[in-house]
Amino acid sequence: MKNLLRKATVIAGLLSLFSFPVFAQVYKQKPPEKTRILFLLDASGSMLAKLGSVRRIDVATKLLSDLVDSLSVNPNVELALRVYGHQYARAYNNCTDTKLEVGFSAKNHRDIRAKLYQLTPQGNTPIAYSLEQTANDFPKVDGYRNVVIIITDGIESCDGDPCAVSKALQSKNIFLKPFVIGLGLGLEYEKNFECLGKYFDATDVPRFKKSLNEVLRQTLMETTASVELLNENNAPIVTDVNVSFINTVTRQSVYDFVHYRDKLGRPDSVILDAVLTYDVVANTVPPVVKRNVALIGGIHNIIDIRTPQGNLAFQMPGASEYSNPVQASVRLPGQTQSLNIQKLTEPFLYLAGTYDIEVQTFPRTFIRGYTIKPSQDNSITLPGPGVLNLTMGVRGIGSLYKINPDGSQEWVCNFPGNITSFVSAIQPGEYKFVFRAQSANGSKFTEIKKFSIRTGSTETIKLYGR
Repeated sequence: MKNLLRKATVIAGLLSLFSFPVFAQVYKQKPPEKTRILFLLDASGSMLAKLGSVRRIDVATKLLSDLVDSLSVNPNVELALRVYGHQYARAYNNCTDTKLEVGFSAKNHRDIRAKLYQLTPQGNTPIAYSLEQTANDFPKVDGYRNVVIIITDGIESCDGDPCAVSKALQSKNIFLKPFVIGLGLGLEYEKNFECLGKYFDATDVPRFKKSLNEVLRQTLMETTASVELLNENNAPIVTDVNVSFINTVTRQSVYDFVHYRDKLGRPDSVILDAVLTYDVVANTVPPVVKRNVALIGGIHNIIDIRTPQGNLAFQMPGASEYSNPVQASVRLPGQTQSLNIQKLTEPFLYLAGTYDIEVQTFPRTFIRGYTIKPSQDNSITLPGPGVLNLTMGVRGIGSLYKINPDGSQEWVCNFPGNITSFVSAIQPGEYKFVFRAQSANGSKFTEIKKFSIRTGSTETIKLYGR
């Protein structure tokens, strides 16, 4: 008895687990509060050259040291230092010369500053290999943004492909889009680094300092944006559209917001990550994409997207004669894939423009090059169907054709040889039915019936298969 009671209690407990409602996970769409910053510093032999009157390595050491010191009071930032080109002389041609000198931890600022002043530039510039190794530098802990700041005075010298490595690691969510500060390189080198990350040209000490400050602003300061959805007159009055922010490198959606305007018509602001570059998609039908949107960190950004739209509705008397609700396939001209399958009984909002429409009547109705005008109700009126009642006295093989005004014919459908009757709603027009009984001993016994269908009428066709 005790065992039975115990089992009953366990079963009751299990059942109670399933009696609670299950809720999907809801999360706030904004960047994590905590950030990891990995400094990837060039200490190759060329860093002994001067930037103005001071050696490049000394400029980098001093400004990075000051930066690390200023970040020591920020509890939401962890730092690390990886260096390349400093362990082997250039004569060794070592293309794996890179080392994580100081790993991530909460209070490592003194260690990083001390290590910076110990560096002796001497070797190659293995940017790709060094960047690849950073995949192991970031702890596997969620809730952080991982940022890489590359400081270099030269391009890849070891036949690696830094751009391919950067894209691969971004795609794996190892780090966000890197920053690249070129010491003494000039803007002509931007094309070498723009595929790797956001490039800053630091041709002198003030510009290097300005570049570091801008990187910090992009990385750490709260950045907001509002999306202005414009109508055909460029007035910002469109709303209630899903807007997606797509990472331009990974092609993954980072944020999705349903656009909102308040009672005064003002769009609300959202918090975004200014480190990334986005393709901003207004998910109208079809969608509108504004590509390569770079945000300015620490301020409010306004993103304009032109999205004029118009409603499309259908009018068709007697559509209820069809056994299934009639739908319309709306496509872009020349495309085979449907943008939307629309019920004839429900209007739908489309981006203003020209479309091809296939209405799934019997036979199909095609409307090519229809223009949906913005900010108005666009209506297509279709003739209502009649009813076709086919009666075959015997089993046979038949085909239905529609006769065009010029006398040409279009095939509508075939009838299998195992039916003797057919009833269906059918669009008005001129038709013919071609039929041969299965038992007939030759093509000469084919029967042809021509008939007309009118809206709201029933046409009965009888064939006897003689």
